[in-house]
Amino acid sequence: MTPTINHIALYVNDLEATRGFFVTYFGATPNRLYHNPVTDFRSYFLSFEGSGTRLEIMTRPGMEDRPKPFARTGYAHVAFSLGSAQAVDELTARLKADGYEVISGPRTTGDGYYESCVIALEGNQIELTV
Repeated sequence: MTPTINHIALYVNDLEATRGFFVTYFGATPNRLYHNPVTDFRSYFLSFEGSGTRLEIMTRPGMEDRPKPFARTGYAHVAFSLGSAQAVDELTARLKADGYEVISGPRTTGDGYYESCVIALEGNQIELTV
């Protein structure tokens, strides 16, 4: 058996804004909203064309929203492969023009990746790469 990543989950405060972000900038296709009326948990699974990995975005009342410093333990970012350096440049410029903070790049890193990193979605980091 070779394991694969089925999905990555991200808790957010504003579920609809997060869904809109991924639909607008990454062409995500959301499923129907899931809502558990007992716990008020809500979620969407977002699918991306050509990828078997999905992103689950979730919210529920009363979550603690801690600061997200760059250097910390835990998951650091989600990286999206865009297929070309030009696509990385274009989406980075579009996100910056729309008011998102670009914290690095676009550039070729020491380990050979062409990438940029953007702070979006309630302080979470998203990497754009080839």
